[in-house]
Amino acid sequence: MNNIELKAKQIEEEFSIFDDWMDRYNILIDKARNLEPLDPKYKTPQYLINGCQSQLWLFCENKDGRLFCMADGDAIITKGMAAIVLELVNGEPLQDILNYNFEVFDKIGLHSHLSPTRSNGLRSLIKQVKLYAEAYLLKNISNDKQR
Repeated sequence: MNNIELKAKQIEEEFSIFDDWMDRYNILIDKARNLEPLDPKYKTPQYLINGCQSQLWLFCENKDGRLFCMADGDAIITKGMAAIVLELVNGEPLQDILNYNFEVFDKIGLHSHLSPTRSNGLRSLIKQVKLYAEAYLLKNISNDKQR
C-alpha cells in the first residue's frame, strides 16, 4: 500500500464517523477553510479547471519527482473537494498519482451526493492533477535521457 492509499484510508475513516450527510458536508467545509490560499497570480484562465460549475483554480509543480499542488475556488464544497485531492497527492511521487484511481470519493459516498455538474468538476480536477503528474513525469524522463 503506497502513501496515497494510506491517506485515502484516513479520509475514509474521517468520513465514516458520521452517517448524516450534513455532518460529512461539514468535514468538506472545514477542509475548504483550512486550504492554504492560492497566490492570486494563479487565479487566471490558464489555471482554471474546465467543467466545474463554480470557479476552481489549480496550480501544480514538480519538486524532485513529487507533485505539489495548490487550489482555490469560489464555492466552499468545490474547494473542499479540491482540499481532499490535494491532501491525497501533495508530496507524492508522480507515478503513484498516475496509478491511483481516486476511488476514495466513491468509498466516502461523495459522488452519489454531488450534483452532476459538481461531479463533472471533481472528475475534471482529478484529470488535471493527473495531466500535471504525467507531463512532469515525461519531462523528468526526457531530462534523464539528455544527461
